[in-house]
Amino acid sequence: MSFIRGFISQSLIGLVCLSTATVLAQSAIAETISGKSGNVQAQITYEKPQEYQYKNVRLQISRSGQTVLDKKLPQESEYDRPIGDLLKGQEKNIPVLDLDGNKEPEVIADFFTGGAHCCTYSLIYRYESKAKQYKKTRHEWGNGGYRLKDLDNDGLPEFDSRDDRFAYAFSSYAASGYPLQIWQYRQGKMVNVTRRYPKLIASNAAELWKTYNEIRQQGEDGKGFLAAYLADKYMLGQGQQGWQEVQQAYKKSDRTQFFTELRKFLRETGYVK
Repeated sequence: MSFIRGFISQSLIGLVCLSTATVLAQSAIAETISGKSGNVQAQITYEKPQEYQYKNVRLQISRSGQTVLDKKLPQESEYDRPIGDLLKGQEKNIPVLDLDGNKEPEVIADFFTGGAHCCTYSLIYRYESKAKQYKKTRHEWGNGGYRLKDLDNDGLPEFDSRDDRFAYAFSSYAASGYPLQIWQYRQGKMVNVTRRYPKLIASNAAELWKTYNEIRQQGEDGKGFLAAYLADKYMLGQGQQGWQEVQQAYKKSDRTQFFTELRKFLRETGYVK
């Protein structure tokens, strides 16, 4: 799979966080983002009455030149915009590709709601041949995003992402760590298949542990990275070992409270059964 949808860099997001008071009014500018696979073509059009403001966001999907879907998309605010507007080159295009192996390409319309971090989400459109119409699935990515990668070499891409529920859970956003999350799109639904990739989980856990030790040397408590590390260890079936490592590593005065809150959080998020 040559096409990879990248995470939005925080530096890029920062560019869109300007106060409206500093934005100069200008005439609405019509913009278009498109993508194509075989006989399926998708196009998102929108207007920008001011920089970083968007309205009349519309998605059109055609098959063999015939329009099948033409719909104005709801926006959470005037800053809710297509991610493609923030990107360049091929990543600007709308992903149109077969996600589930039924020989029918899906359309992925990615959006960013605006703000310092949050949030990104995907609208995935699947064609139903009997009804001759497209059905939508919405998936929330939170502060992060995803990359499309064929991780198991079966010819179908996975959504390589992270568990954004860990953002701010035990520290600031900048000091938060994240367990790995991998999703597949199957028959109109997003399925969490992370545990099928133990090598990738182990690699993510090793990186989290390394980062924890690095920031500890800088005087940070590292709780956000320890929490994510332990979640990865549970997915590997090594929860007991992970707890021993975390308890040996974290010696600060709030350790009892931290461990209690961490155990509760891991249970609530499904890592501890």
